Amino acid sequence: SSTTGTAMAGSTSTPPDEAPRPVETTLASIAEQVEAIDALVDRARARLRVFDVDLSQGGWHTADRAERLVAFLRRARGARVEIIVHDTRYLEQSCARLIVVLRQYGHAITVYRTGVEARKALDPLVIADDRHFLHRFHVDGPRAALAFDAPLAARPLVTRFEEIWATGEPGLSGTVLGL
Repeated sequence: SSTTGTAMAGSTSTPPDEAPRPVETTLASIAEQVEAIDALVDRARARLRVFDVDLSQGGWHTADRAERLVAFLRRARGARVEIIVHDTRYLEQSCARLIVVLRQYGHAITVYRTGVEARKALDPLVIADDRHFLHRFHVDGPRAALAFDAPLAARPLVTRFEEIWATGEPGLSGTVLGL
């Protein structure tokens, strides 16, 4: 097991296997969010949860994102991706590479459309393993919170995601596309 330079610089009373300290920052642009989502996908080990209005602003249409998602799904047996959006049209029309990943990994990816109860939610979320997250404060603005190794800070967002998810209805599947 390797340790980072910062872990080695800590006091001798801190065991190297201790949980990493939370790192939280505020992002000011969509470009920073695209990079942050890539970092979240790369860090994910078991579960990636995504809520968005339509996936049009987070880089979900790119080949790079599709490759990162495939790498995530191959990293761990039982890895899951849960995506819920208000509108699937952008995904269907502009995210061809993501659709290919959905077809190949339909057993591991679920895409839902929000139910009526969640249609007012306008604060996109990407949560990795319930401990790393990106929370965009409002879809109309570029500001967002990014956190790594912050399970306590992630908890209310996980709850929010679960509430939105509970309203979901089937959006797209790997077997029935383009209906």
